[in-house]
Parts: sequence; C-alpha cells; structure tokens
Amino acid sequence: MIALTLAEIAEATGGSVHPFGTDTPGTVVSGLVDTDSREIAPGGIFAAKPGAVTDGHAFVGAALDRGAVLALVEHPVDVAISQIVVPHVVDALADLAREVVSRVRALGGSQGEGQGEAQGGLQVVGITGSNGKTTTKNLLARILQDEGETVWPKASFNNEVGAPLTMLRVTETTRYLVCEFGASAPGEIARLAGLVTPDIGVVLMVGMAHAGGFGGIEATVAAKSELVDAIRPGGVAVLNRDDPRVAGMSARAEDRGVAVRWFGRTEGVDVRASDVEVDADGTSCLVAADGVSVPLRLRVLGEHHVQNAIAAIAAATALGVSLDAAVARLETVELAERWRMQPLGSASVRIINDAYNASPDSMAAALRTLAQITGSEQRTVAVLGAMSELGEYADEEHDRVGLLAVRLGIQRIVVVGPDARRMFLEAISQGSWDGEAVFFATADEAYDYLMGELRDGDRVLVKSSNAAGLRHLGDRLGESFS
Repeated sequence: MIALTLAEIAEATGGSVHPFGTDTPGTVVSGLVDTDSREIAPGGIFAAKPGAVTDGHAFVGAALDRGAVLALVEHPVDVAISQIVVPHVVDALADLAREVVSRVRALGGSQGEGQGEAQGGLQVVGITGSNGKTTTKNLLARILQDEGETVWPKASFNNEVGAPLTMLRVTETTRYLVCEFGASAPGEIARLAGLVTPDIGVVLMVGMAHAGGFGGIEATVAAKSELVDAIRPGGVAVLNRDDPRVAGMSARAEDRGVAVRWFGRTEGVDVRASDVEVDADGTSCLVAADGVSVPLRLRVLGEHHVQNAIAAIAAATALGVSLDAAVARLETVELAERWRMQPLGSASVRIINDAYNASPDSMAAALRTLAQITGSEQRTVAVLGAMSELGEYADEEHDRVGLLAVRLGIQRIVVVGPDARRMFLEAISQGSWDGEAVFFATADEAYDYLMGELRDGDRVLVKSSNAAGLRHLGDRLGESFS
C-alpha cells in the first residue's frame, strides 16, 4: 500500500484513531492490508472483519505477533497495537481502496475526462463474466507484468473483501491494476468497479452461473453490464462478440463515450481466434488482431480457454502491447490457476482437476474438452459434483449435464453428492447403462470406487462447484496416480 498517516486512513474510512505507544495520528504506515492474521507480514495492517463463524477481532493479537502495526476494528480491543475504529470494517476496506487508487492515479497529474487514459501512470482493467474471470485475469497479468509493475488478485479475490484487498496492494510505481469482479446479486459489480472506474472493462460471457442469486438470465445480463457502466468516459469496453447478451452491451458503452473493442471467433472482430485445435497437451489457434496474424499455442487445457486468451489479448493490445509480445508471453503459461483444468496424475492415468468452480457453461466446456483430448484407445471418466447458486434452475441444469455426458459418449460417469444426484438419474435414463453411470453420496466412497476402477489409458475429469469439495478428491487421485 502507499504510505499514509493514521489520520489519513481514519479520514478515508470515517474512523477514529486510537494510537498506541509512541504512535501519533501522524505516524505513517505502508504495509499490506489483510483480513487473515496468518497472512500478515511485518509492517502490515490487519482488518478485523467480523464473520459468520469467527470474528476477526479475536485475532488482532495474532496479527500483532506476525508484525502488524495497525488494526482496523469496529470496537477497541485490548491489544498493544494502534487501532482505527470504523463503523464497518468491510466498508472501510472499500473506502480505503478508493482513496489509495485515486491518489496513485493523481500522481501523474490529471489528464482530464474523455481522453481514455488513467489520470496518473496507473491503468486499471476490470474483468467480469459468468465464467473465465480468474483465468483471463491471470493471462492478462502474465502479459502486462513484462510491461511494468502489475497488481492482480490472488486466487479468486473478486468479492467485497477480496477486490479491495487487491486494490490496496497498489503502490506509487504500479503501472497496471487488474481487477476481477464477481457477484451473486445485482449492484455488487457496480460497487466494486465504482471504487476504481476502470480504463478498460472486459465482459467475457453471460451464463447461468449465480442465476439463482440474480433472479434469472436477464437480471444476470444487467448485473454484468454494471462493469460497462463503470468504465471512465474515453475508456474501452472489451466485449465478446460471440455472446449475444454481451454484444448487446455495446450500445450502453457507446452512449457513455466508451469505445468498444470486440473479441471472438466470428468474422469482423478486432481480435479473432480461428483454426482451433485441441489435444491432451493444450490448444492451438491462429490469432488475428488489427490486421496481424500470429499462431498461438496454449499449454492451458481446454478449447474454452481460447476465448479467455483472446479477451486478454484484446485488453493488452488496447493498452499498447504488441500482438507478438502478448502471444509469446501467453505461451509461457503452464497453468491458469490451481484446480482449473489442472493436469495431475501420470501419462497413463491423467487426472484433470477442474473442481474449483462450476456452472452449466463451464461444466459443458470441461466435458467437451475431456471428449476432445481422449484418444480412441483411451477411456473417458467424468467425476461430477453439484453446481451451486442456480436457485430454481438447479434441477433442469443438472439434468442437462447428465444428458450432455451421455451424448458426448463419456464412458464412465461418477456422480458425487446428493445435490448432484439428478445428473446420475438423467444419465441412466438416457441409455442402456450397465454400470457406466454410478452414484456415491460422499467423495470418500467415490475415491474408493475409482481406485479400483481406473486403469491405464483413462482420462479423468473431476468437476464441481467449490462448495461440493471435489477439488480435494481430484488432488487425492492425482497423488495416487502420479
């Protein structure tokens, strides 16, 4: 974080300063901010966030032991550390993030509205979409970090806590800030993106992920459009031309003086992927941008990641990075993120652990990838768990996954957990199965079955939402067959 006095932090967050020892309101701090006391480093700032299970105020002492010099709290605690008492810690994080980013933007002097550049040397990119946010964020960060100091989220830090924590890592020398914006209800993206007013906003796709929270697909479209509405006038909206719902956001961008930069696999876009080929070691395609064509070989598994890659390229080239440089850097990426199409196991039994998140769209993409990368002498095995946050659409969407698995000819379908049972029921209703589809209530039962069932030549996909916990099953299988 940039250097701020305790008084400046208090003013930004609407809090009051409670200095300890020799500290005064004029004492300067500049350490990283975190809500996890275990992640605090010397000089750090601990935000004591109340939680449903544990209260961060109970860990202020632990944060002090790890070197914290300041705590953001909602009430004073009896710990020998300077404290700023704020009405709400989560709101304080957002307010402080807004202040830090605003100050860094202003360092280079105002460029004025409508000129498509950050007010200082800092350029901010926001990314949203029903699927692909984390992968795209990581791919774009890989491109930009060779251009200058780049800050991007750890893991999936994309909510009301994670996004501000990422923003607070910005310093005076940061050139690029890449933000990932997730949401489970209307208004959340608007609040988060409003903290930084991005120079570039990337919308990947609109699907059924979180449809239960939003109240339907049209409400999801409106929620994702909040990022377009937050882009500063003169900025750029990077939109997926292949998704009609995303393409429809172009009018609201143009109405606000925001340019549109298209990506996709259709003709006439600014950044296009064609000639896509998928194998067990990655994906190849031809990328064309602004009249130049370059072959790209992604080591990240899955045809769907081509779309994420060209979205990252579209944003990077909008920032002035050459297509050649962007492609060369993407080709060094071996894994987009842990638990996202992560290859494990061995050449004989390959495990693909993609169980950090799941939606109907990402589930379908992962199953298609499994079918594409499996040779005629090999066997496809899909280990599937529940998809979360689908609300009233949950039953039909789980049915669709079971049906798709059958239509793709997946040879073993292993469904895990009561919330996913409909996938199993739909699979057995679609054909004359004789043990090809099985159901287990727990991951441990599924593991025991798979250890006796898997054989040389199997290609195994493990896919579920995070809440289903199958990522740990994927890890166990990967270790067992490594």
